[in-house]
Parts: sequence; C-alpha cells; structure tokens
Amino acid sequence: MIRLKNDKQIEGIRKSCKLLAGLFEELGDHIKPGISTWDIDRIAEEYIKKHKGTAAFKGYEGFPGSICASVNDTIIHGIPSKKEILKEGDIIGCDIGIVLDDYYSDRAYTFAVGEVNKDVKLLLERTEEALMRGISAAVAGGRIKDIGKAITSYIEPFGYGIVHSFCGHGVGLDVHEEPQIPNNYPSRGMNPRIKPGMVLALEPMINMGTADVEILEDDWTVKPLDGSLSAHFEHTIAIFKDKTEILTVL
Repeated sequence: MIRLKNDKQIEGIRKSCKLLAGLFEELGDHIKPGISTWDIDRIAEEYIKKHKGTAAFKGYEGFPGSICASVNDTIIHGIPSKKEILKEGDIIGCDIGIVLDDYYSDRAYTFAVGEVNKDVKLLLERTEEALMRGISAAVAGGRIKDIGKAITSYIEPFGYGIVHSFCGHGVGLDVHEEPQIPNNYPSRGMNPRIKPGMVLALEPMINMGTADVEILEDDWTVKPLDGSLSAHFEHTIAIFKDKTEILTVL
C-alpha cells in the first residue's frame, strides 16, 4: 500500500531531510585520502546523535553500520571497516538514512577521493544527472515508470550498466515503503500513478560496465559481476499538486 503523506508529515520528513543534507556537507570536509570507512561511519553517527536523530540503517535487518560505505566497485550496502582506507583516486558512495522525531530521510552521494581520472569523473557526473532527470519525471499525474524511462533514455547511450536488481522506493514513515521505483526501462512490476502526498527516494545505481550484480558472502555488499566501478546518487523528494520538491538539500 502506498502511504500518502499530509502536510504535517511532509514537514516532519523535510526536517529529517535537512538534517541529512547537513550531514553530507559535513562528510564532504572529511572524505580525503587516508581516512577509513569506519571513521566516516563514526563521524556520521556522532553528527546524527548530536542533532537528536537516529541512524536509520544501523541494525536494520542486522546491518552493522550507521551508513553504507561503498568504495569503487561496490554498488551499495558496503559495510564500514577500519581496514578499508581511502586513497587518492577512489570513489565512495555514502548511503545514509536518518530518523528524526519518527520521520525518515534517505540520501546517497558518491564522493571523489582527491583527484579521479576523466572517465570516473564522467561516471559520477552522469549518474548525478540521471538522478535529476528522474526527479524531473516525477510529477503528479505521471507514472512511476516514467522515472526509469527518463533515467534509461539518458544513461543508455553512454553504454553504462543500469542496475535493475535494486531500486528506489517510498520513504518517510519507514525506511522502505511502496512503491518500488525501477531505474531501468522497460521494467516489470506495477506502474502506479504519481500522486500528491507521495514521498519517494529516487536512487539510480550506474555501473561503468555490466548491470549484472552479485551479493557477497556477508549478505550485504553488492558488486558488479565484472568488477567495474559504480556510482550511486539519491534524493528524497515530495510530490505536490503543482511541484516536486527535493527535500534532501539545504
């Protein structure tokens, strides 16, 4: 069931999203060569607690971290580790959720660590642009699959793999809600009408190579089958009758 949010609920979700946007600004100052993904996780957890929130992902179905820290060829759900030290030229996708006063926010951003090569920079820029194309297609009166269609039509000419095994989702009153939002088109499943009151987390995951993935033995870490680099960008958005608002920005 898709839960439509009222104005009070959207305002609560908005506050959670603003806190999350501030956290990403904070992390941008710390993500440099030499830092571990565990240290990034600690910085995020301390920031969330300081602002009276809770890390939405910690303990969710047993996940051990406060954030998902996905380096280079990890698509999503990377587990923070003291042994994983970032180096010049790496990329790291940070996927984070916050619960604030029982309202959930969700955002992901793939950071460049120092200087990255041209091809990697293009992957990041194009994946972020794919997210914005998806957001532009998420308007009242449209259909959920319009989002994946916008993402696919932009990304496909570059020859990248659009991850289809995982997708975006509803959010706001829980970590994951209906509807599921495929990033690829065409796709299987329901294609509900986009309505005012929907709060959605859009999150294209784009691989430099194949779209096919594998889940490692830790039951969390997701990687492309060919070991190619992967980028992940996400925003939480709210649908209104006359506009779509990106909530996870300052």
